[in-house]
Amino acid sequence: MTSGSDGRRTPGGQSTQRRPRERPMLVSVAALGGAGVVGGLLVAAVALPAVGGAGILTRTAAHDFFEVPTMLREAPLPERSRLLDKDGKQFAQFYVQNRQSVDISKIAPIMLKAMVAIEDARFYEHAGLDLKGTLRAIITNTKAGTIRQGGSSLTQQLVKNILLQNARSEGERDLARAPSIRRKLQELRYAMGLEKKYTKDQILVRYLNIAYFGGGAFGVQAAAQRFFGTSAAALTTAQAAALAGAVRTPYYTDPTLGPEHQKRLRERRDLVLDRMAQLGMLPQVRADAAKAAPLALNLRPEPGGCSESDYPYFCLYVQKEITSNRVFGQTRAGRERRLYRDGLVIRTTLDPTAQRAAERAIAAHVHPKDEEVAAEAMVEPGTGRIRALAASKLYGVNPGDRNDGPRTTYNLAADTAHGGGLGFQAGSTFKAFTLATALTKGWRFDQGFDTPGSFVPSSGYRDCSGKKVNAPGTVIHNASGEGKGGPHSLSTGTWQSVNIFYMMLERDVGLCDVVRTARSLGITRADGLPLKEVPTFTLGVNEMDPVTVASAFAAFGARGRYCRPLAILEISERRGQRTAIAPSCTDAIEPEVADAVNHILSGVFTRGTMKGQGIGRAAAGKTGTNNGYTSAWFAGYTPDLAAAVSLGDIRGAYKYPLTNVEIGGRYYGSVQGASLPGPIWVRSMEEALRYLPATSFTPPDMQRFGGGTTPGLKIEDQMVDPRLEVGEEGREPREGRRERRLRHHWNRPVDDFGWDPFWPEGEDRWAPPRRHRTGEGWEPGPRMERWVEDPWPPHRPVRHRDGW
Repeated sequence: MTSGSDGRRTPGGQSTQRRPRERPMLVSVAALGGAGVVGGLLVAAVALPAVGGAGILTRTAAHDFFEVPTMLREAPLPERSRLLDKDGKQFAQFYVQNRQSVDISKIAPIMLKAMVAIEDARFYEHAGLDLKGTLRAIITNTKAGTIRQGGSSLTQQLVKNILLQNARSEGERDLARAPSIRRKLQELRYAMGLEKKYTKDQILVRYLNIAYFGGGAFGVQAAAQRFFGTSAAALTTAQAAALAGAVRTPYYTDPTLGPEHQKRLRERRDLVLDRMAQLGMLPQVRADAAKAAPLALNLRPEPGGCSESDYPYFCLYVQKEITSNRVFGQTRAGRERRLYRDGLVIRTTLDPTAQRAAERAIAAHVHPKDEEVAAEAMVEPGTGRIRALAASKLYGVNPGDRNDGPRTTYNLAADTAHGGGLGFQAGSTFKAFTLATALTKGWRFDQGFDTPGSFVPSSGYRDCSGKKVNAPGTVIHNASGEGKGGPHSLSTGTWQSVNIFYMMLERDVGLCDVVRTARSLGITRADGLPLKEVPTFTLGVNEMDPVTVASAFAAFGARGRYCRPLAILEISERRGQRTAIAPSCTDAIEPEVADAVNHILSGVFTRGTMKGQGIGRAAAGKTGTNNGYTSAWFAGYTPDLAAAVSLGDIRGAYKYPLTNVEIGGRYYGSVQGASLPGPIWVRSMEEALRYLPATSFTPPDMQRFGGGTTPGLKIEDQMVDPRLEVGEEGREPREGRRERRLRHHWNRPVDDFGWDPFWPEGEDRWAPPRRHRTGEGWEPGPRMERWVEDPWPPHRPVRHRDGW
């Protein structure tokens, strides 16, 4: 409790009554007439000898004193806004002044005493102007030859700080600091108004929250964190005295500027301690003990902005979302003011586990110094919540503002609206949208046609305006490593990512319908321009960003429900108002169609371009390798998490293709979706999902999507072997299914799964595994009849030992 306080405080820590009227006051409001005016003017004259003189007692000065309004406009103080991850931990902040206002209950009582002792010992006894204290301060400071005691009351100092905060220009700030009689009279009049409006404790707390302490710290809470790494509530006697001493000369005693400034701060601290002991606020023994102690600084930088954030790309996404989205304000200036001055607490969707997983996976494959850049976005299916944004380069400016180097100011995982660049062509990941369109129109898994070795899109393509967009001068080939000509079904054409098959399929189902499917799944270009509706749309000629692609693929994992990318969960205002941000979702495609898409894209890991690179749980995805190796992608998902990884040369994808390159210390003759983005995706998803139980996709409706005919397609390449008896729901009878599963598993090469089937050399491979899964977990024994049934199809891998 502070000296002179009446001791009666509300739960918020403020006095319930102003002050006892019977206590003595040297200068009361009622006395400020007649000789009181002369006394007030005399104080102003003594305090300002440079402008003193006979002119101060003129009629104009007296008129100004009584005509200045007593009520001072108090604009809200600029507060820092903080970004929190989904668990409530801060990872970034924005401010024009590093301040976090606190009430009296969150300030150590010793801090209140220290400030009163050094700045206004009679604070609780005067009505805004302490004539006796001011005269004494002038005499003391004159004898010392330096400022040892404050001349203005704390209320007057509060007024001066408020006027500085209210200033809208440097000229107004100069007027608020001007050494003029008019300003002093105005200041005094306003001080009297504040004394009427607030209790003493309220005035003191307002001063502690507005004052500048040095080191970029505004307010006692920010200063306590900046200088000592603690809170205002936990300040010790020595720490409180140091902060109180810093207010009078914050630049002269700024400890962040070096040893000389720290020496001055210690001198000011000791002066405050002596003053507290002199006033009886502190026993002399305690004051001496505090003076003997070192400053014990624990300087903690309070950086603002995304360049100093632990997760700069996510920070940048949130920053751009708030400043550019009209949901957060009608004008950009208003939105920026809200972010930088209004003290928002913004709880975001960032998952630290997923974020670290993405960062580590990228760092293991691509180095910051590489000209080739990798970026990844992770999005939650069914909500659109962005869980991670990571890139191979550090965020910030390179030395000498060079374009090339280990840093970049582009948000490589996002579109231009969120600080990103122009993006990279998404390649064959766009085949997923043609696949969904075909399934919607009644195509079946094993339905297809024979494909030539090359293809010219000379007819049959119209954009959504009805205009013919054929390209008779373009010859399409299958990308190296991603399929070849011959008979292909919807399944094999997807697994092997056959360009020509998908060009023919797009023509069959309609280019515009494919574009509409992509748009329904949130597909927009990274640069914000309209999508290119051309025959090679299905081959991914549009430049994309990982956030957009991951969000689109997340919709498949959510059974067709697309949700707009969401980075903010809740915004709390400084006065306690909270606004929750709900997901914005639509049903983009039928759930049954999404199930069928998931079924086929799951085969990419077991029978397609990502064969042998699974994550040990149900997953689906699509590689993307662009013509000429200008960029490479992988987009994949589980029912719980989706992610997209892009890779390209930051200097220009067309000028610098991904051929004969060294990336992350490894040489690549050419980079395909499965050779670099794929492994990054696998490693990041394994770690991000490590602590989440596995979730399976909903099985497809085989009556609707199973079967189909492709002339010339080999039986072993079909989704369902027609030689097997199929039940009425499109699945094998239980006994046949179990026998086929065993045969399939034990006759497959070990490398197809990456796990050791651990049968001893020479033993019968038909022997069941030594451990089997039961409802309660794993147990030893050869009891085959207790095996859990695997989901259809039988080609999905089965883990051994401590897995499935």
